[in-house]
Amino acid sequence: MKEKRTEVAVIGGGIVGCAVAYYISKLGYEVTIIEKNELASGTSSHCDGNILAIDKDPGFDSQMALKSQKLIGQLVKELPMEFEYRQPGSILVCETEEEMGAAERWVKSQQEAGLPFRMLDQSDLRYESKYLADDLLGGLECGSDSTVNPYLLTYALYEGAKQLGASLMKQTSVKNMSYDNENYTIETDRGVITANQVVNCGGVWAPEMGEMLDLKIPIYPRKGHILVSSRQVPVSPRKVMEFGYLMSKFGGERKVDEDIVKYGVALVFEPTQSQNFLLGSSREFVGFSTDVDWDVVKSVARRCMRFYPKLKDMNLLRAYAGLRPWTADNLPIVSDVKQYPGYYVAAGHEGDGIGLAAITGKVIAEMISNQSTSIDLEPLRYDRFEKEGVQL
Repeated sequence: MKEKRTEVAVIGGGIVGCAVAYYISKLGYEVTIIEKNELASGTSSHCDGNILAIDKDPGFDSQMALKSQKLIGQLVKELPMEFEYRQPGSILVCETEEEMGAAERWVKSQQEAGLPFRMLDQSDLRYESKYLADDLLGGLECGSDSTVNPYLLTYALYEGAKQLGASLMKQTSVKNMSYDNENYTIETDRGVITANQVVNCGGVWAPEMGEMLDLKIPIYPRKGHILVSSRQVPVSPRKVMEFGYLMSKFGGERKVDEDIVKYGVALVFEPTQSQNFLLGSSREFVGFSTDVDWDVVKSVARRCMRFYPKLKDMNLLRAYAGLRPWTADNLPIVSDVKQYPGYYVAAGHEGDGIGLAAITGKVIAEMISNQSTSIDLEPLRYDRFEKEGVQL
């Protein structure tokens, strides 16, 4: 078997893994990405391109998102490839007076935290898009929100890392891993890799990598569907979600029909640079299946038509489903692991992997190089679940 030596092995070639590789390479480390398929072949190519603060809890969560947004803006200038970056802001729309009241409280708390939020009324929505339903009462806006092509950003991050000396082993499956109190030995189907440090960026497969060292990583696959339209007239100029999306994301109660609740469906509308749009979304725990469920697709389409009634006259190209790496507290694991010096986990971002990839990559690089981190990592620690009674 071939043997390879590297300073840092990054397991997983999705957007988080490539961001980690880029920021570590910037510090002069020798980095090897190990990917079992192709770059961005998993969750990173089965999602939309949100870089959002609008749907984050006020406080640590929203501040982390804001820092990542600023880093993405810097990457536009740093990386050797374009990745369809735009910063039009995004909005949440409200159906009821109850939602409007909750939105006002949400906006106030975000404004107090220094984020660019503001309320919208019915006239604002009419100005936003003539295709939005007339009975919507208003909503809210976050002006810092942006969007990217996640596939292109993944490749741009890798190309940036490659120019700094990083290497990629694709079509390479990790079969086993061991630690001898000094180095990690990673056995793959293409040879053995030894590394001083390992970063587990496996997403929904991060637990499988952890088991090789008898680590329990509490990340679970949460399936989501996205519908893709053909090129249409411009429907809305930027990201639009329903306020109920927050309730769907965090498990709150909603006044919607049974199937919408069952499949975790909420409006997500995202225009793309190529003049079509994406529609979502759904949230289900159904194991590792990525088969398209047409009952879910129908529920997503029906929910989207409630907010954009004229969608019924527009054409769809396709539908697809992907897996989001979910944790019980809706925050990722970005952490060292005390049992194994030099072993880090950067996974569990669920639907925020695109938006939080940059800050994740930066803080992992800061930890590896023993620098002060850009954000407080206590809420993202691996061992936090043990404190909450989850056996690791």
